Amino acid sequence: MGRSVLLIVNRNKPGAAAALDEVRRLITTHGEVADELDADGGPIMNARGADLVMVLGGDGTLLAQTRRCVHLDLPMLGVNFGNLGFLAEFDLNALRRQAPDMLGAGDLHLCRRTMIRAAIHSGDEANPRFEGLALNDCAVAAGAPFRMIEIGLQFDGEAGPTFRGDGVIVSTPIGSTAYNVSAGGPIVSPDLDALIVTPIAAHSLAFRPIVAPGDIRLELTMLAANQEDGAGTTLVLDGQVHTRLYTGDRIRLVHNDKAVQLVRNTETTYWRTLLRKLHWAATPGSHGADKGG
Repeated sequence: MGRSVLLIVNRNKPGAAAALDEVRRLITTHGEVADELDADGGPIMNARGADLVMVLGGDGTLLAQTRRCVHLDLPMLGVNFGNLGFLAEFDLNALRRQAPDMLGAGDLHLCRRTMIRAAIHSGDEANPRFEGLALNDCAVAAGAPFRMIEIGLQFDGEAGPTFRGDGVIVSTPIGSTAYNVSAGGPIVSPDLDALIVTPIAAHSLAFRPIVAPGDIRLELTMLAANQEDGAGTTLVLDGQVHTRLYTGDRIRLVHNDKAVQLVRNTETTYWRTLLRKLHWAATPGSHGADKGG
């Protein structure tokens, strides 16, 4: 008997909707569909007896579903119908080729990717007023009226620098190629256990991105936030979840207890994906990154 699959579909992706019947047939040829859910649905309370989660969409869809499903502690397989396909490693052709092993009785090639748990405490309150998860990054964005904000950093309870600028990004290694790299942060191998702290437009030549141990406890204190009606400084998780921040708020960031288990596409590697999809080190105007074949 093959695997039982919890199928999650982003029906706003035309390619995903068009391929759905074929994907169902692939699953039932080698295993079974435990349940089928919409990507924009509510919380998933249990796995419906599944032993694999398959997500049809793009990288953004997979990001959202990792937050939705991490508590199920099941492998997650992303099938890309979006633009990039960096996290969602499989396209439909790769799924067709590898379905007998992945959906049948073969071994799954898994990689564990850590998530960040963010908690916001207002003033001296012990209980957080907000908690959330991020697979890629947690970003503090200055927001309207776009004055510089001021943030105090602590590392494992020890005072770090006070930062002024447009915000700060704390990313995981797998998220280092997202907002972090756009802001000048380093690319960090996703197999490392680390957190990357990268300033956004720091009002200082001396504040550089840093890579900290993965088990560190980071705390960001909002010493000066932008506070406008309906706008202002915001905590953004994976570019998808937004929560307002106020002067005096403390944001505590730690590794989540559970990591995400992503199914790897054995036909490619992380480094080849950097070359082919992110055009790592390609000269301007060229597509030399596609030379990997």
